[in-house]
Amino acid sequence: MKNSTAVASARPVGMKDISNTSETSTVIAADVGGTFARLAWVTMSPTEAPVVRNFRKFACGEYPSLASILREFSTDAAADPGPGTSRSAVVAIAGLLEGDHLLNTNLPWQVSVAKTTVESGLEHLRLINDFQAMAYAIPYADPQKMNRLAGSGDPLAGWPALILGPGTGLGAALRLGGEHAAVLSSEIGHSALAAGNELELDIVRLLMRRYGHVDNERVLSGPGLVNLYGCLCELRGVSPRWGMPQQLIEAAQSGQDPIAEESLHVFCEWLGSLVGDFAIAFGAKAVYLSGGITSHIAEFLHDGRFQQRYLRKGALSDALRQVPVWRVDHGQLGVIGAAAWYAEHRVDTPTF
Repeated sequence: MKNSTAVASARPVGMKDISNTSETSTVIAADVGGTFARLAWVTMSPTEAPVVRNFRKFACGEYPSLASILREFSTDAAADPGPGTSRSAVVAIAGLLEGDHLLNTNLPWQVSVAKTTVESGLEHLRLINDFQAMAYAIPYADPQKMNRLAGSGDPLAGWPALILGPGTGLGAALRLGGEHAAVLSSEIGHSALAAGNELELDIVRLLMRRYGHVDNERVLSGPGLVNLYGCLCELRGVSPRWGMPQQLIEAAQSGQDPIAEESLHVFCEWLGSLVGDFAIAFGAKAVYLSGGITSHIAEFLHDGRFQQRYLRKGALSDALRQVPVWRVDHGQLGVIGAAAWYAEHRVDTPTF
């Protein structure tokens, strides 16, 4: 077996295998964001942990379409797909599927399911929401790699579980329970952003002049972090120095730009407030924070500001102390979740 990784199953006590199949299946699983696409052959078995083979990462902007990425990956002669391989792909992707077309403002290309299937050379293609896939992957996450941000309780011990996080956009999903539980995808990134103090009100006012509707991902995403920084520069009467999230984060970490550093503090506080709001709204018993930038800003998330705003919910503050928030490094969870969705839904397809 070449270039393969077995992912340890980390299910709660008493939780049985979550795949809804008695057969081993291997499928192309993809996790596609606005910046990167992660692909692998993933084998799901009713008795063993998922096995990830030939994991690769593609820069979306370097390819003319999703189909071109899928075709390059699926025709790799050096790949070792695994047992029960099918001419199928399940793509976890940010956005909302409307008929044949994906609604997404953060991808570098339009996506048609029918056209992508033909151009990729695959027989079957399914698209699911990227955070829906993360929700399917959570039972396979390694508790040893989870980092507590707030609340009390054990990893993977409570349902329903809220999974959300900032990347190119802001994604979220809710897993209602353990074995064969429903997973609800969400577009909370496009719901209205709520200010929690005078500074945040000033930022929202500036953004309203530019955009009219100010949604959560106008601030709580990678591009949103740059928007936030620009607003703080305007409020402080200085010119912005950074136009990319990574530049801004590095400037904040190095201490070379105090407004960049303030931007990260405000970002984490605001994110903590939103996570608390949605934990209350969904009755979550656990929250898992992922997304493309959370690992890059870990030191800011863990400095206490996130937790303070998460818990600042008046009469429900004590209740939220019982709801743990875990930072989960994204890694391969997106592709594992896409494959877990495939196994759960018994998508039967011809094999090679």
